[in-house]
Amino acid sequence: MIALIDYGAGNLTSVRKALTSLGADYETPSSPGDLERCSAVIVPGVGNFAATSALVGPWRDAIGAAVRGGTPLFGICLGMQWLFEGSDEAPEVPGLGVLPGRVTRLQGNAEQRLKIPHVGWNGLALRSGADPSSPRSRILAGLENGAHVYFTHSYAAPVTEACVAATTHAETFAAVVERGNVFGVQFHPEKSSEAGLQIIRNFLEVARGPAVVTRRAEAGC
Repeated sequence: MIALIDYGAGNLTSVRKALTSLGADYETPSSPGDLERCSAVIVPGVGNFAATSALVGPWRDAIGAAVRGGTPLFGICLGMQWLFEGSDEAPEVPGLGVLPGRVTRLQGNAEQRLKIPHVGWNGLALRSGADPSSPRSRILAGLENGAHVYFTHSYAAPVTEACVAATTHAETFAAVVERGNVFGVQFHPEKSSEAGLQIIRNFLEVARGPAVVTRRAEAGC
């Protein structure tokens, strides 16, 4: 069972539609304790980083504990930004902090007519070492360099060691991150045609992986 987190900022309808089309077994948990019986967690989101303040406290603690226990976590758009330490958009609100770095505002480029917010289709540039066939980039399996996906955002995460694919819109930022059992995408895979569905499909495969099955069996699930 996959936990789709609803904290009042997610475009849950389109994510649910994508999960349903892929045959995923999911639920929207009503309390943090429900995560204990879930095989994976998805945190979607749109809008201002301040909205993630709803996750501060029990939800943040429960998701953090799940990640430390090996449960796969997938952040989408604002949900990916929340994986980092925080954002300049709402400096007083802490992120989950499972990835180092802070989210900052994109600058744009008036001369090139690259406006902010960044809205539209852009290509993914696979980072060095991010071979889709390698374990490091399980979330990118089946995608080719340059695959186009749909973005809509004004803030973005830095390119760090966790970045497995980047995108450039006046400046280069992390478009896909992956470290261990933590995954995130700055764009909306549920609105990104087949490339986006492939990424969600890849995460579902991770959620069904042998490590998850073993952990659940040991827990008596």
